[in-house]
Amino acid sequence: MTPNGVRVLMLIDDEPAQRRLVSALASRAGWRTVFAGDPETAIAMLGTQDGMMLDAILLDHWVPDGDAGNLIAEIRTRRPALPILMLTAVTSVSTAVEAMRAGATDFLVKPIAPDRLLAALDAAIGSGASAGELRPLTEKISQPLAFAEIVGSAPDFRAALAIAAKAARARVPVLIEGESGVGKEVVAEAIHAASPRARKRMIAVNCGAIPGNLVESALFGHERGAFTGAFERHTGKFQEADGGTLFLDEVGELPLDAQVKLLRVLQSGEIQPIGGRAVADVDVRVIAATNKTLIDEVAAGRFREDLYYRLNVVQVTIPPLRERREDIPALARHMLTRIAQQPGLRSLGITDEGLALLTTYDWPGNVRQLQNALFRAAVLCDGDALTRADFPEIARQAADPRPLAERMAGNRLTAAADGAGVALYRADGNLRPLEEIEADVIRLAIGHYRGRMTEVARRLGIGRSTLYRKLGELGIGDAA
Repeated sequence: MTPNGVRVLMLIDDEPAQRRLVSALASRAGWRTVFAGDPETAIAMLGTQDGMMLDAILLDHWVPDGDAGNLIAEIRTRRPALPILMLTAVTSVSTAVEAMRAGATDFLVKPIAPDRLLAALDAAIGSGASAGELRPLTEKISQPLAFAEIVGSAPDFRAALAIAAKAARARVPVLIEGESGVGKEVVAEAIHAASPRARKRMIAVNCGAIPGNLVESALFGHERGAFTGAFERHTGKFQEADGGTLFLDEVGELPLDAQVKLLRVLQSGEIQPIGGRAVADVDVRVIAATNKTLIDEVAAGRFREDLYYRLNVVQVTIPPLRERREDIPALARHMLTRIAQQPGLRSLGITDEGLALLTTYDWPGNVRQLQNALFRAAVLCDGDALTRADFPEIARQAADPRPLAERMAGNRLTAAADGAGVALYRADGNLRPLEEIEADVIRLAIGHYRGRMTEVARRLGIGRSTLYRKLGELGIGDAA
């Protein structure tokens, strides 16, 4: 973190478009992004002024000129507590297992969804660099479930499923609301599977992951030459889903001009690709989902009222996991059974003590976080059953009565003491004076580069004379 409180992310990727996208998305949450095009540059940057302030690293699975696993291991030896997020175009479980065993703390699948990137970054620093199960994987690892297979007996949850099941046989649009990770897409898949359209595909689109200027093309398609860069004809998602279901995830993120065009398609059942003259009829059942309360977005002028009522013919509200704790034991056992079916993993039980611990936690990431906490524990477990010891961060938080802000400050100090870098906070939670932080950074650099002052100055981005002046001002000896 910089002295003014800005978080710093290093992206290890040589693709200019990917760099621009990540930088733009991260900046929404106040992050500044620095870039490394290859492993050698990334390792060298760890010792620079920016490198000393890093809060997280995001690297591509196909890292340029190197091996991602080796690079993660090298970073781990130098900065053991620094969160490392893996970016991959491969959605297989084996990739997740490989990344985690190499030392990655999370993984994301291309194309990056804004909410999942920001959730991953928030989780990386959300509890002061807390590790393991408190940092949920952003990508779900699941297979579609029918309504009968969805686990949960809490009254509000069963009522929501009953509404969804009743709506499944009709053609009407369904709006699913609920916090991130509650299982909105699982319910959407169950609706599709129970509908007369089950023989056709359900096409899922994350509306928040599409740049505003490409939404129309993504949904409705374009003709060759319709705009700069349109070298080939593109079929939109509505046409791909013809005869089936289109799942619009995070529909509240659609820009207003795209909302107008979506409303027109829902009203007429016709699409017109960009640059095309002819319109085409499509028979598509739309299921929309959002982690926002759309009626509030309507009131704020961020979502069209007419589109809201067009989508909200049937509303299904999924309660968060903390409001149905009684479902956690059954969910955990069910998820472990499914996890055991994944490549490289095996069947595991879970003790009553472990289940009791999981039930005490609030699960801000909901079912998705529970699933990935279990997945992470299963990857690392050496025994035949998960115990309380396999969820150390949850156990620590359950035993820590302090408010979240106080825990964050304490965790940052602990992370620094364990070799993550320089402590920014005092024990009381207040920031340390800039002089003290600067002195610690210089001491760290001198130790890291074994007293080679020219190298220390170069890596810190200052002149050698400036470095010696600061040594005198801050009372630091060369052998610091």
